[in-house]
Amino acid sequence: MLTFVALASVLLLGIVPEQTEAIAIYTGWERHALLGSDIRLSCSFFSWRFTSDDVTFSWTYRPDGSRDSISAYVDNKGPFRDRVEFVGNPSKRDGSILIKNLDYNDNGTFTCDAKNPPDIVGRPSSVRLLVFETVPIQAGVITGAIIGVVLGLLVLIVVIYYLMRFLVARRVFSLSVSKHGKKKREGSQARQGPVPTADPTKVKAASSEKKKQESRKDKK
Repeated sequence: MLTFVALASVLLLGIVPEQTEAIAIYTGWERHALLGSDIRLSCSFFSWRFTSDDVTFSWTYRPDGSRDSISAYVDNKGPFRDRVEFVGNPSKRDGSILIKNLDYNDNGTFTCDAKNPPDIVGRPSSVRLLVFETVPIQAGVITGAIIGVVLGLLVLIVVIYYLMRFLVARRVFSLSVSKHGKKKREGSQARQGPVPTADPTKVKAASSEKKKQESRKDKK
């Protein structure tokens, strides 16, 4: 009985295929490009296994307003004929494609799928392409500019605040020094005593004597 169970286990292990693991695929979220220009759409993946020699990438395209998807570069046919080139490196998990001479009809969603056997289970990743005559300013740029202006104003307010504090402190210090010097002079004068005043009687006598001397000189 034990021999039969062992043989059955060996057979089951040989029949069950090697377990696969999930693969994570990455692309951008949205790309903007100019009419008539070229653009590179990147695609990569993460897998716990080593990169297989049989790794593959595939791209599909769904135009805006359509529910159907088509292959982006199978046999170089369809709307991207002679305009799509695979520029990735599968051995480095890079499945990028290059789309040349963009047209308004290229607006749509591009979906990348990757297989790294035995990891073949994964959710494809999509990137939306928008073609413009002039590339619009993205919301992130506007938000960054607003944040920059606000930070600049805050810095300016802080500088003005500390400058005012410095000027006020300097003024208070000057007044304090001036008041201290005045008190010091008043104290010095108080220690020296009042300035002596002249005796009016002596002043009058001296003036009379001076006049008599001048009168004698005139008589001579």
